Amino acid sequence: MSPFRLLVSHEDAERIILNHCRPIEVTERIEIHRAAGRVLAQNVVAKDNVPPFDRAAMDGYAVIAEDTFAAADRQVELRVVGEVHAGETTDIELKHGTCVQIATGAPLPTRADAVVMVEFTERSEDVVTVTRPVYPGANISRAGEDIKRGDVVLYTNTLLTPARVGAIAALGLTHVEVYVRPKVTVIATGREIVAPGEELGRGQIYDVNSYTLSAILTQNGAEVFRHGVVTDDYDALRSAIQGAMESDMVVLSGGSSVGEKDMMVDVLEELGTVHFHGVQIKPGKPTLFATVNDTPIIGMPGYPTSCLSNAYIFLVPAVRQIARLPVRAPRTTTARLAKRVVSASGRKQFLTVRVEDGVAHPVYKTSGAITSMSQADGYIMLPVNLDVIEEGEEVDVVLFD
Repeated sequence: MSPFRLLVSHEDAERIILNHCRPIEVTERIEIHRAAGRVLAQNVVAKDNVPPFDRAAMDGYAVIAEDTFAAADRQVELRVVGEVHAGETTDIELKHGTCVQIATGAPLPTRADAVVMVEFTERSEDVVTVTRPVYPGANISRAGEDIKRGDVVLYTNTLLTPARVGAIAALGLTHVEVYVRPKVTVIATGREIVAPGEELGRGQIYDVNSYTLSAILTQNGAEVFRHGVVTDDYDALRSAIQGAMESDMVVLSGGSSVGEKDMMVDVLEELGTVHFHGVQIKPGKPTLFATVNDTPIIGMPGYPTSCLSNAYIFLVPAVRQIARLPVRAPRTTTARLAKRVVSASGRKQFLTVRVEDGVAHPVYKTSGAITSMSQADGYIMLPVNLDVIEEGEEVDVVLFD
């Protein structure tokens, strides 16, 4: 009999977790210089045209296009009656036979309907010789050509990239409504776990997982609250979980493997519903998922390598769904396997590898080996029905961020 309760497949585990992770609903209004990486909570609508006026798209001379038509056969001379630079205004009204020197981005004088590029002119004092004709609309940007008043520039649920923040700034907006970052509480468990900076006792190790998990969560849109280490005490663990119920998600590290002091599942069954305990993968079998008052709780394996791989497999898609961030397609590369690998029978296996010069070197030692985690660039997936991959075979490597 399996010591794991409610053992599920990799695919079922993913489905169960995502089915219980509701997208965040709470919003906040923030300054646009803080908006990169956030998700819009309302449409951004243009209140004015962009550009707000007709302007030159090139350096040259603003003209009445009709005055240049004859330049197709012979040179045309125009009198320069002024100049205008970007950021300036002008009250000049062109008359036939005149022009205005103009810089890129500067507003067009009244009646000007084209710009002759400076390359197609020759100037002598206040007279410009035009060597090539232009037609109405040439080398100018009309008001509203980029964005018209009333246009929806960005839609709700859009991830704000730097370019999109720039588009918002172009509308003259200073603030934008976004969804708040989901609050995720990370709780490390285990009598043997000690926070970095504290003195190690006999049989104790430093807390690695809560820092790894916090970094991954932050990178994927969460606001992380680290609870610290909870010893293997039933009441202490229950109190820590209950105290985290204001969070949008709770992540537990350690305590979900089968051992004499394991009580995480019992606590979660008392407080809520355990949807699965154990996933048919290697490493990372001792993974659990529960809900307490509709708050999703993911229990990660205690071993660092297992914790890392499962964080990318299960935790990242879950927190991104809550944060309303777009689904991130895995970054992959192909490589040739450096040595023969034998798969674990009956379980899908995720093997951490280091990629160097197109070769994937397995770095997995044991689930508890820190070097397996720190040296890994990503992992390869070995399906249940695959017994062996030979040295030199081409494999797909899923890269860590």
